[in-house]
Amino acid sequence: MQTPREMLEEMEKEMAKPDFWNDKERAQKIIKEIGELKEKLAGKSKYDRGNALLYVYSGAGGVDAQDWASMLLKMYQKYCEKKKLGFAVLDQSFGEQGGTKSAVAEISGQRAFGNLRGESGVHRLVRVSPFSAKALRHTSFALVDVLPEIENIKLEIDPKDLRIDTFRSSGPGGQNVNKLETAVRITHIPTNTAVAVQSERSQAQNKEKAMQVLRSRLAKMVEEAKVKEISELKTTGETAIEWGSQIRSYVLNPYKQVKDHRTGIESSQPDKVLDGELEEFIEAEVSEIKK
Repeated sequence: MQTPREMLEEMEKEMAKPDFWNDKERAQKIIKEIGELKEKLAGKSKYDRGNALLYVYSGAGGVDAQDWASMLLKMYQKYCEKKKLGFAVLDQSFGEQGGTKSAVAEISGQRAFGNLRGESGVHRLVRVSPFSAKALRHTSFALVDVLPEIENIKLEIDPKDLRIDTFRSSGPGGQNVNKLETAVRITHIPTNTAVAVQSERSQAQNKEKAMQVLRSRLAKMVEEAKVKEISELKTTGETAIEWGSQIRSYVLNPYKQVKDHRTGIESSQPDKVLDGELEEFIEAEVSEIKK
């Protein structure tokens, strides 16, 4: 059986033949396959050039973890501002003291997914808790998940499998920021996949955006599960958002350090990293994916 590199070499030899363009349909097919093989060998995804959906979930650590999730969301927003990428929070669930239980943001711009997909995983924070009266050191965890925003998807979703709920948009502390129920939550019942959007002004716009996000999530699930239909999907287990599964640690006390446990990249300036200066970490992640 040929390896991808051997297949590429064979097709490139075929492309170099004088009669290659005699059969235009076959030639175009070979060129397309060459491009796909090159991307595969480079460790690229076919979605790398497109937009991304960034999910942040607070994990073990209570109020501190919810505050940490808010800090991460702000860190990625700052990074996007520096990189001239669009950043729009589609939905955010707040804790009692204003932290973030969960959030999803749409990141738009060239190579948004390609650059950020390596950020997926558990992020760990060590600091003196601002919520501790005794100023105790505390460890918090949050999960980041980055998915491609997949457009023009040919994916059959049975309307009977969907549950659509409407609710009022909410802000920190649980306060309602809208008198009308414009926010929309769509749940795909067979896979228990739920998507909520409250960023748009009207219920119809939020519903349209929620369906787009849901299609992206289901399409990615279909691809990863290597099945042909949504009906073949099964509910999968969740990543444990706790000690031992982190990809990166941010230590603010007793010393200052950010360390990526996959690439070994370190920084002694966590304040700058949390202010969106992620280039060194992201470049190392992209290089690691290509290996």
